[in-house]
Amino acid sequence: MKRVIYPPVWLLLGLIAVFALNELYPGLRFTSFPWQVVGAVVIVAGLLLLVAANGLFVRAGTEVIPFRPVSSLVTGGVYRISRNPMYLGMTLVLLGCGLTVGALSALAIPPVFALIVEARFIRPEEQFLGELFPDEYPAYCARVRRWL
Repeated sequence: MKRVIYPPVWLLLGLIAVFALNELYPGLRFTSFPWQVVGAVVIVAGLLLLVAANGLFVRAGTEVIPFRPVSSLVTGGVYRISRNPMYLGMTLVLLGCGLTVGALSALAIPPVFALIVEARFIRPEEQFLGELFPDEYPAYCARVRRWL
């Protein structure tokens, strides 16, 4: 199944939406310094999760782009905590940006992003991996939750 818009593009669209909502329809504001610090910490956590997860794919020598041929099932490192740490990392980046700008409306974007990637990528990837690794993947799913 061909996907035209890959997850990093959805992340970019989400970032644009966060900043657009902040400027055009901010709703309630919470722009104090502590919220900016919390937002920055969440952004860094998301970025670290993305880097760690990507590094595990590179080390395993398997494809990171969704629906491309994969050579192994990555279940170690951050994949022991979440089956989708890259999507979780992207969602955290969006959440952190929403917290940093301090606009309540911007906080609507991370859950919308999560719903989009779950429908367009996560569920089809689960089916794909289940077919590719019929013994290992169901066992992995039984041990590790989809998000957290």
